[in-house]
Amino acid sequence: MSLSQSLRREFSTQALVLIPVGIVLNIVVGQLASALKLPIFLDSIGTMLVALLVGPWAGALTGFLGNLIWGLITDPVAAPFALVALVIGLVTGLLARAGLFKHWWHALLSGVIVTLALAPVAILVRTYLFGGVTGSGADFITGYLLQVGQDLFGAVVVTVIASNLVDKVITALLAWGIVKYLPKRFTTRYPGAERVVG
Repeated sequence: MSLSQSLRREFSTQALVLIPVGIVLNIVVGQLASALKLPIFLDSIGTMLVALLVGPWAGALTGFLGNLIWGLITDPVAAPFALVALVIGLVTGLLARAGLFKHWWHALLSGVIVTLALAPVAILVRTYLFGGVTGSGADFITGYLLQVGQDLFGAVVVTVIASNLVDKVITALLAWGIVKYLPKRFTTRYPGAERVVG
């Protein structure tokens, strides 16, 4: 399938309806995690759902727009992480296409791979735009590491990988579980669902 065919298939009417739902889900759950100062983010569940149900490009768009919109309406810190969210959606969709969301252990492995893919971008944003501190619960990890003598870059690397590893594994498992147990009449409308539900 060519790129243009893939894009046409992914951006069907059903996909265009699902993308705003994914964006809202990201913002609502992410805002809740932020308000509770959790050490994880939970702000990419909508991105992963769209990537699994529709495909990598729709997932990437969901993540990117979700963070930009979130940054404009309630949390300015979210906007600079739009590229990180784009990577999450793109990589999740590509992993699903490769068959890495068929079983729960695939979803777990995919969460690890997504973390490794987003880490370089997130580390740069967190270090050079925010000096390591974004106001999230993960700042406790950075603060602790700085207190025990770690340099800023090293502290941010550990923070990004540790917090995202837990977050993306949980999010990938949740997204897999949701898609796996959605009614068949719903999942048959979306091209990517067959790679999850079989």
